[in-house]
Amino acid sequence: MSTSTRATTMTAVAQDRYGSTDVLNVSRMPVPAPGPNDVLVRVRAAGVDVGVWHLMTGRPYLMRMIGFGFRGPKARIRGLAFAGRVESVGSAVTRFRPGDDVVGSAQGAFAEYVAAPETSITRMPGGAGYEKSAALPISGVTALQAVKAAGVTAGQRVLVIGAAGGVGTYAVQLAVAAGATVTGVCSGPKAELVLSLAAADVIDYTRSEITAGDRRWDVIIDTAGNRPLSVLRRALTPDGTLVLVGGEAGGAVLGGMERVAAAGIRNRFTTQTLLGLLSKENATDLAELVGLVEAGTLDPAIDTVYPLAEAAAAVKHIADGRARGKVVLSV
Repeated sequence: MSTSTRATTMTAVAQDRYGSTDVLNVSRMPVPAPGPNDVLVRVRAAGVDVGVWHLMTGRPYLMRMIGFGFRGPKARIRGLAFAGRVESVGSAVTRFRPGDDVVGSAQGAFAEYVAAPETSITRMPGGAGYEKSAALPISGVTALQAVKAAGVTAGQRVLVIGAAGGVGTYAVQLAVAAGATVTGVCSGPKAELVLSLAAADVIDYTRSEITAGDRRWDVIIDTAGNRPLSVLRRALTPDGTLVLVGGEAGGAVLGGMERVAAAGIRNRFTTQTLLGLLSKENATDLAELVGLVEAGTLDPAIDTVYPLAEAAAAVKHIADGRARGKVVLSV
C-alpha cells in the first residue's frame, strides 16, 4: 500500500540552463510524487561523478542531440547516485517498505527526496553508512561492467588508467579481487591511495608514459580518456583487451566518442580486443557491489564530503581533477 510523506517541499540543487557551476542553484522545490512502481527516498547522501559536470555544462553537444535537452536540461534537479531511507512506496512496489535503507540511482539525487523506480535500487550494505553507500552507484557499476567486459582473470597483468578517480579506484580493487596484478596510472601525489587499494605498482604519468620500457599489459582499462588509441594499443599485448571508459579529452561536439568509434572499427582487423563501454545502471550489478562491500572485498574511497548547499564546489572539485576517489554530498 502506498504511503505519503508529510513534507511537500524540499531543498534541491537545480539548474535551468547549461553553463559552469554558477548555474547550480540551491532552491526549494516540490517533493516528487512517486508513481505506482516508484519508491520515494529521503536522501541522506548523494554521489558526485563526472556525469554531473557533463549534464551541467551540456557538453559534449552530442548529449543535447540525443535527448537531454537542446537549449537547457530537461531534468532540472542534478545528481544520480544516492543512499537514504525509504519514505513511501508506490502501490505496485513489493521489495521495499518505509524505513528500509537503500542505495540506487535516479535523476534528481541532489535533493532531500528522490523518486526512484523500484528496479533501480537495492538494499544498502550493512555497516557502510550513507556516504560510502552513495559512492557505489554510477562509478562502482561502471567499473564492475568494465572489468567484466575485459574478462579479467587470475594471473593477468592489468593497467588501470585514471586509477585514483571515482571509477578507477573501483576498477583497481575489482581487478585485484579477480586475481590480477594491477598497475595504476595516476599523478604522483595520488600514488599512495592507489597502492593502498592493493595495486602492485603505480606509473606517475607526469614522469613516464605507459609505453616506456618493455612492459605490456593483458588488459587496459582507460578511465581517463586522454590518450590516443595508438598509444594504448602499443601498451597492450598482441592478444590483449582494451576497454575505453569515457572520453574526457574529446572535442566539444563528440566528447571523445570518436575514439570509441575508431576502436570499434579497428577491432575488426586486429588480434587485440578494443571495446568502448557504455555503462548502464541496474540493480543487479549494484547488489553485487553491495555484497563485495559487505564481504570486505571492496571499500569505496571517499575524498571529500560536502554539504548539499556546496554542491557547486563539489562538482568543481571533480572537474578540476583534484579528487582522490569519490566526492559525496551529505544531505
